[in-house]
Formats: sequence, C-alpha cells, structure tokens
Amino acid sequence: MTIKTRNVGTFGQDLLASFVVFLVAIPLSLGIAVASGAPVAAGLVAAVVGGIVAGALGGSPLQVSGPAAGLTMIVASLIQAYGWQVTCVITLCAGLLQLLLGACRLARSALAVSPAVVHGMMAGVGVILVLSQVHVMLGGRPQRSALANLWQLPGQVADHHSRATLIGLLTIAVLVAWGRLRTPRIPGPLVAVAVGTGAAWVLGWNVPRVDLPGTLLGDWEPPAVPAGSVLGIIGAIVSVAVVAGVESLLCSVALDRVRPSGVPRSDLNRELVGQGAANAVSGLLGGMPIAGVVVRSLANLQAGARSRVSAIMHGVWVLVLALSCGPVVEQIPLAALAALLVAMGVRMFDRTYVRHLRRHREAPVYVVTLMGVVALGLGEGVLVGIAVAGCLALRRLTRLSLHTECSNGRWHVVVEGSLTFLGVPRLTALLHQVPPGMPVDLDLEVNFMDHAAFEAIHHWRMGHERSGGRVDIDEIHESWYESAVTGEKIPVRRTSGIRWWAPWGSRWRRSSAPQDGASPREVLLAGVREYHDRTARLVRPIMAELAFQQTPEHLFITCVDSRVVPNIITASGPGDLFIVRNVANLVPRYGSEAPDDSVAAAIEYATNVLNVRTITVCGHSHCGGMAALLGGGTEVDHLPALSRWLTHGNHSLARFLTAPPPEEVSPLTALCQVNVAQQFDNLMTYPWLRGQVESGQVELVGMFYDLETARVFVLDPESERFLLVPQEAPEDDSQDSSSRGPILT
Repeated sequence: MTIKTRNVGTFGQDLLASFVVFLVAIPLSLGIAVASGAPVAAGLVAAVVGGIVAGALGGSPLQVSGPAAGLTMIVASLIQAYGWQVTCVITLCAGLLQLLLGACRLARSALAVSPAVVHGMMAGVGVILVLSQVHVMLGGRPQRSALANLWQLPGQVADHHSRATLIGLLTIAVLVAWGRLRTPRIPGPLVAVAVGTGAAWVLGWNVPRVDLPGTLLGDWEPPAVPAGSVLGIIGAIVSVAVVAGVESLLCSVALDRVRPSGVPRSDLNRELVGQGAANAVSGLLGGMPIAGVVVRSLANLQAGARSRVSAIMHGVWVLVLALSCGPVVEQIPLAALAALLVAMGVRMFDRTYVRHLRRHREAPVYVVTLMGVVALGLGEGVLVGIAVAGCLALRRLTRLSLHTECSNGRWHVVVEGSLTFLGVPRLTALLHQVPPGMPVDLDLEVNFMDHAAFEAIHHWRMGHERSGGRVDIDEIHESWYESAVTGEKIPVRRTSGIRWWAPWGSRWRRSSAPQDGASPREVLLAGVREYHDRTARLVRPIMAELAFQQTPEHLFITCVDSRVVPNIITASGPGDLFIVRNVANLVPRYGSEAPDDSVAAAIEYATNVLNVRTITVCGHSHCGGMAALLGGGTEVDHLPALSRWLTHGNHSLARFLTAPPPEEVSPLTALCQVNVAQQFDNLMTYPWLRGQVESGQVELVGMFYDLETARVFVLDPESERFLLVPQEAPEDDSQDSSSRGPILT
C-alpha cells in the first residue's frame, strides 16, 4: 500500500511539473522557430517530438528536449543555403548519426570538447540572436549575418517603429518584473508574451503576428535526396549532430549535479540514442533539430518533477495546444517573441562562468570562440575555439621550468615539466651559460623527454666533460635520459596517479615493494628505502640549513590519530611546525591533579624559547578518545594510563553537556569540536602564556579536520562556529565558508 501511495504522489508531482514546463516551452518554441526562419509549426513539432520521443527513450530522466536557441543560427544558415525541406532531411540524418554514436557508446567522447568552447559558442549565439531579433522587435527584418545586423542597427533604431517597439519593450519589462517576483509555478516567458499579445489585441494594433498552417504538419512532404555539394551536406549533418549532441550531454551532466535524491544518474549513451531518435522523427515530420534545453530542464526540476513522465506529458500538452488552440497562437505578435529571444540571448552570457574561466586561464578560449561565432559563423567559430583550446593545452603540457644557481664553485641546474623539442632552445641557452670545466648537478624532474631533448642534453654533456667538467645527472621521476643512453625500454611507472603522501599499501606496486605477509619491520624499512631513493636528495639542501637551528612560528597541538597528518593538511614542510601529539589533542590545565609535564614542557619551550607566534589546537572527526569520553570511559577501563589521561577531557564533556548540539550534528562530532574550544581555556590557565596572548604576542587558532571529506575548518571567534577555510576568490565565500558544527558556548 505504501508503494502505491508513493507512486501516485510521484505521478501527481510529474503531472504538475509537466504543465509548468509546457507553459515555458510554448513561447520559446515559437520564438526559436521564427528566429531561425523555419515554419512556425516546425517549432511545435520539435517540442512535441522532443518531449515524447526523447523523454521516453533518453537516459536523463529529468531532461526536457525541444528546439534549442543554440541551434538557431545553424538552422537559419541551412535554410538559407538549402531550403526548408533539405534542412529537414539534414535533421533526419543527424538523428541517425546520433543513434549510431550512442549505440557505439561514444557519448563520453563528446564531452572532451572544452566547456570554454561550448559556453563561448552559446554566448556567440546569444550575440547573434540579440542582433537579429532587435531588428524584428523594432519592426524590421534581420540581415543575413551578425555583422550586417550590427551595421544596419543604427539605421533601424533611427526609424520609427512605435507599435512593434512598444510591444517588445512591454514584453521585456514584464519578463524582468516577473522574474523579481519569484513565482516559479507561473513561468515568466508565458506571462510576458500573454501581456504583449493582450496589449496588441486590446489596442487593436495591426502588427505582424504568428502565421500557423491549417494543420500541425502543414504542407508535409516526404524526405527527398538533397541537391548540392556532398561535402557541404555531410558537414551540415555532422554539425547538427555534434552541436545538438554536445549541448544535450552537457545539460545532462549539469542536471546530475542538482538532481534530487532517488533520481538515478544520467546514462549518457542512452541519452544520445534518445536524442538521435527524436531528431530522426522530427526531421521526418518536418520539425526543427532537437536538443536538451537547460532552461526547460531546470524549470522541470524546480517544479518538482521526479521521473521522465513530466517530459513526456509536456510534449502531450504541446500537441493538444497545437491541434486545438491555433487561432489563439496566431494572435501572438512577432515583436513579443523577438523580445523574448532578446532576453534569452542576453541570459546566455554567464558572468559567473567567465570568472571561473579566468581563474583557470581559459578565458581566451571563451572570447575567441565568441568572436569567431559572431564574425565567421557557428561552425568556423567553434573550430577556431577548439584550435585555441588545443594550443593552450599543448602549451600547458609542454610547460618547462628552468632554474640554475652556482655556489662553492659548483653549478646546480633543475629542469621541471615536459621536456620536448619546444623547450630545447631555452634549455641549450641555459646550459651553455655554464663555464667550461665546472662541475654540474643536473636534476631532471621531467615527466616526459623526447629524442630532440635527449640529444641536446647528451651532446652538451659530452662536450662539457671533454672540456674537463663533470656532469652528475639525477632523474627524479622516470629514467628518461638513462634509458635513452642504455637503450632500455622506459618502464611504466608503478605509482602512476598515487602521490607520495598516500598510504604504503596504496602506493607500492613494485616487485621490490613489501609483499603480502611482510613483517611491519620490513614495511617500515621499505619506506625508508623509498625515502632515500626519491626524497632524501630533494630535501637534503633544506635539511642542511635546518640542521643546527629550528625557527618554527607555529605550535601545532593535535591528536595521535594516524589519519591526521599536520604537514599535509597545512601544506607545510620541515621546520614550519612545532608539533605536539597526544590522545584527543588535550592540554592539561595548569596545576591539574594529574600533572603532565610533557605537554606543559612543549608549550613552555615553544613560547619562551622558540617564540612561536600561533598555537593551533586541531581536532578531528571520529576521534576515539572523545568517543571513549562520551561513553563514560567504560571501554578503556582496562587501560589505566589512558583512563587517567582522559580525565583531562572532563571539562570538555561538561561544556558539551551544557550546550546540546543541533540535530544535524552528531554528538561525537559536536564533542570533538567543543573539545577544541575547551583547550583554549586550558591554555589560558598557564600564567606566562595568558600574558602573551592578551598582549597579542601569541594567537590561538582552533581547527577541525573532517576525515570523510578531507576538509579543514577553522574556529571563528566571533560566531563561535567552525567555518570552512575560505578560498582566495571572494566570489565563492558564500559557498565555501558555510558553517559546520554547533555554536560553542
């Protein structure tokens, strides 16, 4: 009985969501059809087929498909070049190509296109859409290209088109105002178009309106063999298939990130098959190309959809409207639809995404793609963007860092990165700066070396040694140089993708590594050998400087738990942290009945001798010491030393009991966090330390390490909450500094 009730409830949610999406889809489908120069009925056919066929066969349950703004310029150029009937055939063939790609399970490869190119393409389409539809909104006709539209725009604005312009401006004003009212159940595009249509009808203005055929399929004709260049037709088919497919797959990936619990992840190959079937049917019936649409899909999600039933029913509603409400649709002014598309084109600029691209230094790809689409056309602009993205990727892959220094009559040269023929000129120029006869340490920290780079290094080495010098080559990663000299095949790295900080068991895969059943001593010595082989020579210069003096500025008090590694979570190295570790990161109070001189001695030495500037107490989740304290200590009764030590945590337990944690925080997590704050009070019981803290010489810092997410939180003294350490970019603070943990009293 429970299962049936839940299914009925889900169907009701999907039914309501389908009607909301239907209201969004109608004006957008009509506007995209008008903007592309296709028959108006073709937009409705694509909406019906996209909802029913793609919704039923696709692999993304919540995605809604139909005519997409990103395909507007492609369809417009195809209609101008080949006519509408051939465009339908191209749509049909593009659908068959998508079916083939999906059946071959190649959907993931489509995502290899840089998102910067895709978003740049969408922004370029937005510019073209705005430039063309502004002419329609002003009562004129769009030109053949974006540049021509831009050139003719001043004259179009200067002409007097009062009625069409007023309807367009009214539509945009209603759309903006409705968006600020935040009423998701009633979509803004429908309200804006309805107001514009109603105003034109009430005032009796004779403005251009939508022209529907007598039937939904209009003057349907069967597919015919297209006439024209074979290569041009093939290129058009591939363009429609790839652009529509990539847009649909990116929409699926975006929906997966925000899908509700219980909704399965998208099957991208099945989604591509569903899109292919929908495009084939749409082309056969005289409809426009189809793709997954972000606007409708998000509206579907926000309206409460939980299955593919919503997308299918939205197509049914469009079919019912097209068959029964043609006279109402024909009352819509073209200027209202054009204004709607102008607003849509403006929204295709995502300033937040551009900021993200700037951080990753991919903004040039976005800008070049946008300008290429506007100036050259959609296909050419995308190709230019892909070329620029490839050049940037190649530059990053071949990035080379060179360092050199001379001390005590010996040269030290460090080469880092990918050493290819592109870096040979810089490398040889640097190596030839070394005077003849000088001893040289050449460290090759490279992940790749081609033959040109090897020859450059080898010839320089031979020449330098003939002049009386000595060259010691040390390879940090793979032995590219040694293997090239000996003629041996370069072995595949056994530790590929595993960092030095990974546990022993995850890192060792070599035959020389300790095998299953090895004693703990053998495992430990194997780790020392790896340190000698790979790390010791790197840290030797640093350790030589620190050998006779340490000057840390931070005292770091944390738990002995093996999962907490202070140098990893603080990205610190030798000499940075003065570390004190004990069970549950406790600081015994000054003069406590169970004295502990070890922790007190470390604090005393750190503050009075090393002159540390900060004292950090770092707790962590799932702490065994705090769990024992929370359980009353019964689990550790057989461990007398541990039981005596945990009595230093009684103040933390008392503080926890006086301020119950919120429901969303587990009691153990709350106690672990309260324990960090309590250690501040314990530290302040030391007289010499209290004076240094109050005078500002020493700062106390509280940290909490969440083992499950590997994230570090810092105690905010003002709000008394643990906050995620903010990123450098201020724009993301609202997301990254979300509070975690109870209010500490």
